Amino acid sequence: MEKTLNWGILGTSFISGVMADAIVEEGNTTLYSVAGRSQAPLAAFAEKYGITHIYNDYDALINDDNVDIIYIALPNHLHHDFIIKAANAGKAILCEKSLSVDMAKTDEALAAVAKNNVFFAEGLMYLTHPLAKRISDVINSDVIGDIRSINGQYCASIAQFVNPESKGALYNLGCYPASLAHLIMQQAFGDTIFDNYTVTASGRRGEDGNICESAATIQFANGTLCQLHTAEDYGLHAEFTVLGSKGSLQLISNPWLPEAEGNQLVITTYEQQGETITVPAQGNGFLYQVRLIREALEKKQSSLQRPAATPKDSRQIMKLLTDWENATKTQ
Repeated sequence: MEKTLNWGILGTSFISGVMADAIVEEGNTTLYSVAGRSQAPLAAFAEKYGITHIYNDYDALINDDNVDIIYIALPNHLHHDFIIKAANAGKAILCEKSLSVDMAKTDEALAAVAKNNVFFAEGLMYLTHPLAKRISDVINSDVIGDIRSINGQYCASIAQFVNPESKGALYNLGCYPASLAHLIMQQAFGDTIFDNYTVTASGRRGEDGNICESAATIQFANGTLCQLHTAEDYGLHAEFTVLGSKGSLQLISNPWLPEAEGNQLVITTYEQQGETITVPAQGNGFLYQVRLIREALEKKQSSLQRPAATPKDSRQIMKLLTDWENATKTQ
């Protein structure tokens, strides 16, 4: 019989609690340990989830022989350091999005994963949900024809909660429409589509000096246009549409926060009325993320499978994000 896998969580932020809830709900792995640097929230987190293995030092948790999976729930700019440490310790790794804040750190982290041959997944949890699979199936079915343009937008008022060193809206929110656009372009045209594209973008900076809003146009070598917009200091709005040569795919529900119910998309051909499709599920994206990681580790796999993001996919998404950042002209 396989050993029950033990999770160790680095950090006690809001997202740590969401993941802890999913681990408990999934029920086939153990929420074994947690590490934090602030005593009061660490103690409260441990008490809430009945965790008895508590660390004030992240490295001590990583080096605990009983920990099988490290969940890195720290600010973006710290991700790559702890990916490297966890990989060198031989641990499976789930790292919150975005993978890092620049390509040098991204490549350094993924090199450590490859060198140590450990499991790695980026926490783009929505890509593990049945809604993402349905979106992928629609693109592969040719029902809307050749992909001509993509329009994605995600705005939320989170600026007051994020670490300034996490580099703002693109890495905190823009990663969602960018990663979904990446999935669709990859499914439609293959990995080589990311070899040649241009990005133009404009936006503004917030009080912390980071880009707090940006709108980008990405034009791929085959002519496909992708327009992305994100902002982190107003609103709560999600929108995503794909236009093809035969019809369109429009996501009615928030594709980046899929739940057990209410996941809807509309497929419209240009000559016919749109068809609304509801995608049922057993829970939210975090539940499916925990389940698929457990199943992958039980099968001795080193990554998740599409439509979830592989390490190669995560690198390509980071390249899109860093190119978007570099292209953004601010006033």
